[in-house]
Amino acid sequence: MNANLSALNHAAAIARGLAIDAISGCKSGHLGLPLGAAEIGAALYGHALCYNPEEPRWINRDRLVVSAGHGSMFLYAWLHLAGYGLSIEDLKAFRKLGSITPGHPEFGDTPGVEATTGPLGQGVGNAVGMAVSAKMAAARFNTSGHEILNHKIVALAGDGCLQEGVALEATELAGHLGLDNLILVYDSNDVTLDAPAASTQSRNTAGRFEACGWGVEEVDGHDVAALLEAFAAARAENEGRPRLIIARTEIGRGIPEVAGTPKAHGEGGGKFAESARRGLGLPDERFFVSGEVREYFRGHRRELQSRYEAWLKDYRSWSTANPELSRELVGALKREAPTGLSARIPDFPEGANPATRKACGDALQQLAVELPRLVSLSADLFGSNQNYIGEGGEFMVESRCGRNLRAGIREHAMGAVCNGLAYEGLFRPVCGTFMVFSDYLRPAIRLACMAGLPVIYYFTHDSVGVGEDGPTHQPVESVSALRLLPGLELFRPADCEEAAGALVAALERLEGPTVLALSRQALPAMKGPSSTKRREGLARGAYICREEEGELELILLASGSELQLALAAEEILRAEGRRGIRVVSMPGMERFDKQDAAWREEVLPASCRRRLAVEAGVGGLWHRYTGLDGRVLSIERFGLSAPAGEVMQALGISVDAVAQTARELLD
Repeated sequence: MNANLSALNHAAAIARGLAIDAISGCKSGHLGLPLGAAEIGAALYGHALCYNPEEPRWINRDRLVVSAGHGSMFLYAWLHLAGYGLSIEDLKAFRKLGSITPGHPEFGDTPGVEATTGPLGQGVGNAVGMAVSAKMAAARFNTSGHEILNHKIVALAGDGCLQEGVALEATELAGHLGLDNLILVYDSNDVTLDAPAASTQSRNTAGRFEACGWGVEEVDGHDVAALLEAFAAARAENEGRPRLIIARTEIGRGIPEVAGTPKAHGEGGGKFAESARRGLGLPDERFFVSGEVREYFRGHRRELQSRYEAWLKDYRSWSTANPELSRELVGALKREAPTGLSARIPDFPEGANPATRKACGDALQQLAVELPRLVSLSADLFGSNQNYIGEGGEFMVESRCGRNLRAGIREHAMGAVCNGLAYEGLFRPVCGTFMVFSDYLRPAIRLACMAGLPVIYYFTHDSVGVGEDGPTHQPVESVSALRLLPGLELFRPADCEEAAGALVAALERLEGPTVLALSRQALPAMKGPSSTKRREGLARGAYICREEEGELELILLASGSELQLALAAEEILRAEGRRGIRVVSMPGMERFDKQDAAWREEVLPASCRRRLAVEAGVGGLWHRYTGLDGRVLSIERFGLSAPAGEVMQALGISVDAVAQTARELLD
């Protein structure tokens, strides 16, 4: 396709006008990027990107991730002009309740939005994850006769994104992995929200990226021809390097009163809307789109449709020649939840007492055979987390089929990369680190909750049971902090069978992310409940693991390693003649809260108000189950450096402490 530079430059002016009208209309938003990067949008949506607005989730489309999500009107204006399902009325409803044009792009709300990008830099990590997914998919599904997957991942980022540590982590990983299907466009305008960029940075951006293994080109970001040439060179990259295009732009271009200054970043230029529209050569009509631009994009869509139809013909030929691969790809695109996984994990031997990280790892090996698109990442802790997929190989430059990705000591990027994999949806990511480092992933976990991404977090060393490493590595608050995230489910299994059930529950859940909180220390298998009862009980969040032998007087609740303390305390109390004590395992609060009222009443009958919960962490969330008459045995301070048993004892988490507190409640 030959580019019509005149039409593209005119389209840039139209896009600026749409952004000015939307932002000044609601008196809220960020004008700087939509105005400063208008020619970038024209080059991308008007020529360089391969997409199909009629099939916005077409598997071989190029992806554009706007990491600088505050510039959302840039994206909405171009999606409208390109022919996605955004009307002028949608643009007029920018930032209004219930609109499909929210303040920051939200995945699932708007056709053409590839990721929920709010916090700066996250979109860069998402794009790296998408590029990893694309490489994995191409290696798995392309054949010698048919290259059905060859799309590019493009991310648009600004100074704020590149200052965030997550972007540095992610781009360093991308360079190491040689992701030559990734193009990062740096909207370099020398301005951040508060001040000129020079007040906070003096880096050599090109040198930094070249040192990380990227190819770099710098262009005038307002020269459409130069941008198109740079995109063409990046698309043709064959040296195994991701590409950075440094596009030098003027923030707020089109509003002379604020252009090139921090005032252009927000909506401050909105008060100059009328004069700006005239300066851009636009009529007084608000939300104006010229017939010339409409006609240009109609023609462009016809060309894109022809390319799509040519691809579709090749895809059908590939599908006929490769029926098994075709069935696998179609199944992956349907995103159907797996079923019956528990039956594929053998019961653990009687008397087994592995740490739940080990038990979960053993279950992972069983299910990885059944789920070939399950991939595992770890922040330099595969050996400790035990989530390495045996025989799965490693994803690297030399092997794109590998199912294990070493993220290095880059937890923040690993979380964003996993979200990128999950947005693509062909592969199911499991990522691991120590529970206490979940704070480094928290922004990405929060976004996974918002976007409903089925990422599985394999967090080990889940309590003060870590022992000698001391308080910096003992996550007394982390489990509760994660439980507070809406849309997240967390399971803290108490033994090997619950650990297997937790992995199954996570894999069978597609509507959001799941945390597996796993122990470092060995935990004895429960005596009494069958493996089936333990696994099925975990899937319901809580269950009775030891029935009372008389009239119910007291309920002991616990999760994870502390369940063994509750069970041992019940044995002591029963020997003292107190036979009305029930022990409830509650590995998943969020899952239990979703159960029907009958099940919740069966496990925790309202008639029994004497309740004692025990967990080796902060205990505030347990009070909703123990009530005003109950007690919580918890740790309301940071930990200690000593052997695990001594730490638990010193912090009041022991069999004797459970038994004594229970006596106080009963008496």
